[in-house]
Amino acid sequence: MKININGTGINLQQQGCGDVSLVFLHYYGGSSRTWESVINLLPKHYRTVAIDQRGWGLSDAPPSGYRIADLARDAEGVITALGIERYILIGHSMGGKVAQLMASRRPAGLEGLMLIAPSPPSPMILTAEERERLSSAYNSREAVEFVIDNVLTAKPLSPALREQVIEDSLKGSAGAKAGWPGIAISEDITQEVAAINVPVAIISGERDQVDNPATLQRELLPRIPHAAMVILPGTGHLSPLESPAEIASRLSVFAASIENGLPIERFD
Repeated sequence: MKININGTGINLQQQGCGDVSLVFLHYYGGSSRTWESVINLLPKHYRTVAIDQRGWGLSDAPPSGYRIADLARDAEGVITALGIERYILIGHSMGGKVAQLMASRRPAGLEGLMLIAPSPPSPMILTAEERERLSSAYNSREAVEFVIDNVLTAKPLSPALREQVIEDSLKGSAGAKAGWPGIAISEDITQEVAAINVPVAIISGERDQVDNPATLQRELLPRIPHAAMVILPGTGHLSPLESPAEIASRLSVFAASIENGLPIERFD
């Protein structure tokens, strides 16, 4: 379904019902479909909401509005429009940075935060050449296939999932493809994330070449001292597609603890 948020049609997939909702934000190049393998393995009593961020998937693609704060406002608008009262926010890569900013605002109803291969809150400074290479990484089928094989994954994807990643990457709008490397990846939200006060779980892939465990241990964990991180063996950056069972299992335990008011088990 598509709803109008901040003057932009934002598409989302939702299923299930329950007191606690799980709200999913995808990576640069992905869509709400990125989460299907994980969602299909979760307990059915959760309401799940997976959002196509503006410019990706089936959402509208305005020419501007691709800063972290813009993407956060869209997701916040979806949560309000759907009347969600209790929720856990799950963000992957770019979506992880958006989720961090959202959680830092301590919104009513947010009860937990799971960050999966998240972009850290500190700015990544790119050279002009690096920025151009990243913004053009999804310009052709051949380019996407190269990125899948050499950057994004450590485990082979099924033919269907591989095709899905290619389709989603190519479908992104020009503004969305330029917005992350051009602006958002370099934004500094380190001071904001210090305000996060809900339980935080972080999942990192051992062989992630984009936001690797060492980077997260250096740039993210010191800024959210109560967060716990687990490293998935043999997994690359596309962990929701490479290791969905492991993510679903850990998310299920995390969500159940929050839902039932139990102490959060440490991952590490």
